[in-house]
This record gives sequence, C-alpha cells and structure tokens, in this order.
Amino acid sequence: MKHLPLKGLKVLEFSQYLSGPSAGLRLADMGARVIKIERPKGGDACRQLAIKNMWADESSLLFHTINRNKESFAADLKNPDDLLWIKRLIKEADVVTHNFRPGVMEKVGLDYASAKAINPKIIYAEITGYGKEGPWKDKPGQDLLLQSLSGLVYTSGNENDDPVPFGIAIADILCGAHLVQGILAALIRRQKKGVGALIEVSLLESLLDFQFELLTTYYSSGEQPRRSRFSNGHPLLSAPYGIFEITDGFLAIAMVPLAKLANALDCAPLRNFSQEEAFSRRDEIKELLAQFLKQHSASHWLRKLQQHDIWSMQVLNWREMKAQEAYRVLQMEQTINVDGKNIVTTRCPVRINGERLFSKRPAPKLGEHTERLKAELLNVTT
Repeated sequence: MKHLPLKGLKVLEFSQYLSGPSAGLRLADMGARVIKIERPKGGDACRQLAIKNMWADESSLLFHTINRNKESFAADLKNPDDLLWIKRLIKEADVVTHNFRPGVMEKVGLDYASAKAINPKIIYAEITGYGKEGPWKDKPGQDLLLQSLSGLVYTSGNENDDPVPFGIAIADILCGAHLVQGILAALIRRQKKGVGALIEVSLLESLLDFQFELLTTYYSSGEQPRRSRFSNGHPLLSAPYGIFEITDGFLAIAMVPLAKLANALDCAPLRNFSQEEAFSRRDEIKELLAQFLKQHSASHWLRKLQQHDIWSMQVLNWREMKAQEAYRVLQMEQTINVDGKNIVTTRCPVRINGERLFSKRPAPKLGEHTERLKAELLNVTT
C-alpha cells in the first residue's frame, strides 16, 4: 500500500515480551516507523522466549511474529553516552512506548516529564501490570498471573472444573490493542491542538474491561456468575449456548429459543421445558442435549439446524479451518524471510480502503540499525 495512514510517524519502543511489542506491531503495520530500543546484551527478552522451542534465527519464532517490520537500536540506558543518543531520538520521535515496572524509566531519566521536557508534543504511552499505585503495583505483570487475579479463569470450562486459563496471552494482546487506541486518540488531539499526552494502560485494567458483562452483573447482584455444569459457553447465557459432543467431533450452538431448537432437532424431551426455564434449569437442559446430540454427526445436525436458521457451527481445529474456502478468501497468512528461511505468520487484520496490509520485512537483528540511526540524527543536528 503506497500511502499507509501512519507513514511518517516515528515510534520509540522501550518494550519487551508481548504487550508493548504487539502495540508496536500494529502501528508498524499501519505505516509507522517503529524503532526498538534494546539492551546491547540480549536485547528484548522475548528474543529468547521460544514457543514450542521454535526458532527463526538466533531469536525465537515468537519474537519474529510480533516484531516484524521494526528497526533495532542497541543502547545501555545506564550509559551516559547511549542515553544522549536516546534523548536525541526522543526529540525527533512522535511516540514513546514502554512496559517496564513503575519507577524504571524514572531511574534512568526517561519518564514522561523528562521526555516532555525534550519534546513537548511527545505522546508517551506506557503499560504496567497493575497500575502505578496500590499494593499490587510491583507484582510481576505476567499474563497467566493476571488471568488468575482478575477472575477470568472462572469463565471458561464447566462449573465443576478447576479454574481454566485462556490458552493465549489474552491480557497482553488486549492491553496492546488498548495502548494503540489511546495513542491514536492522542495523535488526533495533537493534530487538532498541538499538544502531547501521557497514555497509561495496565494488564489488569484491560482484563477487567474484557469482563465488563460479567462484572456488571456481579456489581448488581453481588454473586459470581456460575458456569454451566455441562457444555459451558458463557456464564451469563441460558441453554442451549455451548459446545456439544457429536459422533465426529463437536458442535457449537448459540442463542436460540428452546421451542425452535426442539422443533429443528425433533427432540421431544426438550419440549418439556419452557423458555422461562432456559436459565433456571440450564444444566438439566444442557445435559439432555449433550446426550441427544451424541447420536449423529455434524453434517446431520447442521442440515437440520441450518434449515431453521439456527446459529450453529462445527468445531474445527486449525488443520480443518485452513482447508475451508472461507478461510482462504481472507488471505490472513503472509510470509517473512529470516536468513533465507521463509516463515508464515498472520497479517494485520485491518483493511484500509479495501486493501489488506502485508509486510515481508522480518524482525530486526539486535542493534541492526544503530549506526544508521546515529548517522540520521547527526544529519538532523547539523
């Protein structure tokens, strides 16, 4: 795409692992020049955080999935000479992001007040685990720990199951997206009023916002929503909402009146329940459905359900999903080349004016662009 909307925007990313870098990835996808500020020895710790022990080069495959299309500037923030270069970069930047614990950037003189003194229009965006105040502020901001503290682990699985975490780093991903939203809002205001901003988000606040339906219910009732004993899909929703076993896998059924479902499935026992009982007798209904649906295959049930315009889908694994034409037309995959090795990853999910955003540029080597950036800064200065 010739004219990406954030082209010309310069972002300094003092971020590690997933949350901050995922925000930088989205900004880079949309045209921003994202420069990772990394320690000379080791760099972003995510370089050594391998998923399934998979590596692209000397850095992990995970690192490459969220740091493609960026540059790397190696600097020791405790070294006065390196710090001088960083301050020159801040002077020329539009956005600074970091996800250090509270107090870290203050110690090296790169907190918001210091950055604003260098560049009054800077947009300074930071991620913490739990906010910068309160007794939890210094706890480790790790995704599984946040899921556990926020109660999110009591939304998946069935009632009698142990707490069930999401199988992805949901706090990091959501928080990174929230940071991008705040940055874009601040950029719009700066364009209108010429002022910078301090943007603050935390992993905990992102997970609490993620649970707004459940928490609003809890605030009103004082009772934690109870998961279904069978086929739980959502603690607040009535039967039949959930996933059910069938002869060749599993079937998902969304919201539907019980009478309509009973008619579509030709399930006589289901007709004994009124719609008013869809929540109060949710588990009985789901147990009945679980036994009834085990009799036939996905194609059998889907034919009946879709004839009655009932929202239902077969549960697919990734191999099965990739085989679908509906997946192929999305063109969600893109290839990046790392040291002659092609790696398939996902593209930016946003389309602009009907155009998909692809980028073949891999994640940078540690410090790969340090000297070039220094030369650019010297040219700016002179």
